Amino acid sequence: MPQQPPPAVSVIMPVLDEERHLRNSVRHILEQEYAGEMEVVIALGPSTDRTDEIAAELVAEDPRVHTVPNPTGRTPAALNAAIKASRHPIVVRVDGHGMLSRNYIATAVRLLAETGAANVGGIMHAEGENAWEDAVAAAMTSRIGVGNAAFHTGGEAGPAETVYLGVFRRDALEQQGGYNEEFIRAQDWELNFRIREAGGQIWFSPELKVQYRPRPSIKALAKQYKDYGKWRHVVARYHAGSINLRYLAPPTAVAAIAAGLVVGAAVTPWGFVVPAGYLAAITAGSLPAGKGLSLKARAQIPVALATMHMSWGFGFLTSPRSLARKVIASRRPAVVAPAATRTD
Repeated sequence: MPQQPPPAVSVIMPVLDEERHLRNSVRHILEQEYAGEMEVVIALGPSTDRTDEIAAELVAEDPRVHTVPNPTGRTPAALNAAIKASRHPIVVRVDGHGMLSRNYIATAVRLLAETGAANVGGIMHAEGENAWEDAVAAAMTSRIGVGNAAFHTGGEAGPAETVYLGVFRRDALEQQGGYNEEFIRAQDWELNFRIREAGGQIWFSPELKVQYRPRPSIKALAKQYKDYGKWRHVVARYHAGSINLRYLAPPTAVAAIAAGLVVGAAVTPWGFVVPAGYLAAITAGSLPAGKGLSLKARAQIPVALATMHMSWGFGFLTSPRSLARKVIASRRPAVVAPAATRTD
């Protein structure tokens, strides 16, 4: 019998202000070593740079590339718009600054078949293009920077709570009604939570690797991690069982350092031991993280680590309860497929 062709794949991309990386990101998709049919659907937010112009050029250059509007600019709305406009049974999420390894899609499709999972994902492999970005990349792939998160630092293949980006079976996405658009951040975690509640499996594999370009400045990195912390607290309030010591470390550090500075300034110099100890710890921790980098990059790793920790912790501590209440009010129950239509 003739061999069946691989399943057709839809790649969906939420894009906003990505003129720097969009063309290269799409090139990494179109050059995949994959024999099946493929389309790329770019959901365009209200960018202030040349993103729309570059996207139009990509559409003109390759019939596999399409665009859809995302007037809100919000990531989950973009993802839902792209899913709705796409048509193939496998849906691959890629960001506008992510670069897929050449066999990413073929490997993901194989893993979906081998594991029976509803979603598979792998490693967010941060790589910089200058000394600052190299420093951030080193911080983002070190345990002192992000703890034991497998999709940052690697690990063994197996079931997971969530994964970076994701390659989904379309029926799993449609069964759950797509992404919850109230989750401006952490929308991947929330969707994967519903998939798992419905009996689906989320699978992590280090075979899957996506190059990620870090934020280009301290200000941009601080905003990113403040948002991460704010939305992680929303998730903790949304689902009480999702919090662990790794998530509590940054807010604890922020509170302890703030208290140490106050005590040191107002009561006794001994209070400064806490912030001094933190600085010593991240400086020592940056040494193995910076192995092989330039001296300029290595010198900036402690700055990147402090920015990530303090911004994440501050965002977590200041996350408003009103935001969590709004998100909880939008809670979507997991949808379990009728027994007669399930596939194993």
